[in-house]
Parts: sequence; C-alpha cells; structure tokens
Amino acid sequence: MIWMPAAVGFFLGAMFIFVLDRFTPHLHINFGIEEKEGVKTKLHRTTLLILAITLHNIPEGLAVGVLFGAAALGMPDASVAGAIALAIGIGIQNFPEGIAVSMPLRRHGVSRVKSFWYGQLSAIVEPFAGVIGALAVIYVQPILPFALAFAAGAMIFVVVEEVIPETQRDKYTDVAVLGFIGGFLVMMILDVALG
Repeated sequence: MIWMPAAVGFFLGAMFIFVLDRFTPHLHINFGIEEKEGVKTKLHRTTLLILAITLHNIPEGLAVGVLFGAAALGMPDASVAGAIALAIGIGIQNFPEGIAVSMPLRRHGVSRVKSFWYGQLSAIVEPFAGVIGALAVIYVQPILPFALAFAAGAMIFVVVEEVIPETQRDKYTDVAVLGFIGGFLVMMILDVALG
C-alpha cells in the first residue's frame, strides 16, 4: 500500500492542528470576541489573536525543518536550495502576520517597540518546530514520508481554516474543515493508489 505513509501522515498532521485548535484559546483575524475558539477564557481579544497566529506558525516551522532534515540526508527530491527558498517564503509571509499582531496592540496603547516585538514573538514557535521536524527526519529516517505528509496535513488544515472564511462563519466550522481534509485524503489515496 504505497499510499499509506502519505495518508497516515497527512491525517495525523491535520488532526494535530485540529486538537491544538480545539484546546488553545484563540481568535481569528476580523472575528468578533464572541467568535473566539478553544477552551473558554477571559483573555483579551488581542491576546487571543496572538495565540491564533502563534498556533498556526507551528506547521510552517515543521515544514521547513522536515525539508532541511531531508536535504541533510541527501534525499533525492530535497535540496538545501529548496529548503532555503521555503524558509524565505515563509519568512516573507510572516511580515503581514507580525503586523496583524502589532497593529491591534498599538491600537490598545501598547508602545511601538513592544507592539513590534510581540508581533515578532508570534513566530517564535517556528524555529522550535523546525528543529523538531529536522531532528525527527534525521534521526528516524524511515518516518520521512510520514513527516512530510504530517507537515502537509497541518499546513492544509491551517490554509482551509484561514483562507476560506465561509468555513468559519457558522456552527459547523469543524465539520467544514474536517470535510475538506477527508475529501482531500480520499482523492490523494485514489490518486496514489490508482495513478
């Protein structure tokens, strides 16, 4: 069953972010405080926004780390240049994420310097997740297909939840995202198994 590593890794990656999403209190950009997700909390709206962006930076770090780990092992489809390009791309898209954290803080009277640093700190989980991803691949080479698929599943979950706002605007938010993940998984299995 050639499709199994990709399917299992993808599913586990999506479920990892799903569990974090369910239990970490957070708020998506442009949502009202009444639309906060995760466990019940009295945290301020800005803190919830910072937690959301921080939570969604984990799969980005994992993806970069896994690719660097694969390149370090000399895997045929992984290169240091590709890993650097991915890291630069993710670094560039972290600028607007940092601004999304800094601007609400500034609006609430936090100084410019503190607002900037809190925006930067929202991505602090990426290097840690990257190291974990790289070490997992380097020291447990047989898990590479699972690790790459895990990072992909985590990233797809975040993309669906953040880029398709209609999936988050009613009481069936989890069903919408998990339905997409399930459909993607079925199509991926069919493509690999039959194609």
